[in-house]
Amino acid sequence: MDLESIRKEIDRIDDNIKQLFEERMEYALKVANHKKEHNLPVLNMAREREIINRVTKDQPDNMAVYTKILFNTLMDLSRSYQNRTLYQSSPLLDAIKASIKNTPPLLPSSATIACQGVEGSYSQLACDRLFSRPDIMYFNSFEGVFNAVDKRLCRYGILPIENSLHGSVTDVYDLMKQYKVYISKSIKLKINHVLLAKGDAKLTDIKEIYSHEQAIAQCSNFLKSLPNVKVIQCENTAAAALMVSKSQRNDIAAIAQQTCAELYGLTVLNEHIQNSDNNYTRFICISKDLEIYPGANKISLMFTLPHRPGSLYSIISKFSALGINLTKLESRPISGKDFEFMFYCDMDASVYSPEILSLLCEFESGSDKIVFLGSYSEI
Repeated sequence: MDLESIRKEIDRIDDNIKQLFEERMEYALKVANHKKEHNLPVLNMAREREIINRVTKDQPDNMAVYTKILFNTLMDLSRSYQNRTLYQSSPLLDAIKASIKNTPPLLPSSATIACQGVEGSYSQLACDRLFSRPDIMYFNSFEGVFNAVDKRLCRYGILPIENSLHGSVTDVYDLMKQYKVYISKSIKLKINHVLLAKGDAKLTDIKEIYSHEQAIAQCSNFLKSLPNVKVIQCENTAAAALMVSKSQRNDIAAIAQQTCAELYGLTVLNEHIQNSDNNYTRFICISKDLEIYPGANKISLMFTLPHRPGSLYSIISKFSALGINLTKLESRPISGKDFEFMFYCDMDASVYSPEILSLLCEFESGSDKIVFLGSYSEI
């Protein structure tokens, strides 16, 4: 057979596959209706295993592998079709629709905002970019910010979530598991660390440098050039600058933003200490209530998956089928559970899309544990 003849035969087979696939999905829906009527779960692992064993029974090993992949995909599509057809509504979808209806057009210009650190922190700078007249309450820790929002002491909280040089702020991600809050907005901030000290101190005088662990990591190359200087972590870059300003010592310095020099009466010893000038940090604005502002084009989720082969592929393939761009996918270990992980996912997607709402509804009705963290836009 020539190539054209072979392709015609493949086309014929594909047409048959298409027709059989549609027929199979119709019967899958009949099964789903029966399960819904009798309050049975969509997923039946024993039945799926039985199907795989039956269709691969008489096949050689090399072909059985591909057949297993094909039928696993078919059954995954079948479950997806069943869930989307049977579950057109869910508590999450109702909450999203209510939020879209009730959230005002713009983020308020004034509100009580929780920030970690002290005046001059990068969180405060991010807050000032988002709100024109914020009433800021400062807390010593990230958990203090979460707790203030959770207890409604503050309407919003500002938290760093990811840095372009040093990656995720893992403490914040871990706290997202503990507190039920939502992301209402995010902002990407250009970071510029400088070295600050008191009075007429010189770099050669410095014996200790204080800063937050992220800032220390972002300036690691510069710090390596000072082998005799002790580097000490503290809770915040601005807190480090404040501590240096209040100290009676002239041999300590802080890594912080340049505005802290004027704010706390310090001298800039070195303006070029970052590993890269291309240094950005994403900050999120969290709220206790779900607030979805017009123009929201990003979605964040947390989810856990069954500990079996292909479970992560199964969920990612659904994003791929809708052409969704995943901008972040990261796992964090679940405390107290060996080798079990929580996944965090950011995507370019809109809850104004019926397909996205349908997918979220499917996730919520499925066996996987999905937590919707918010729909928002980034400045």
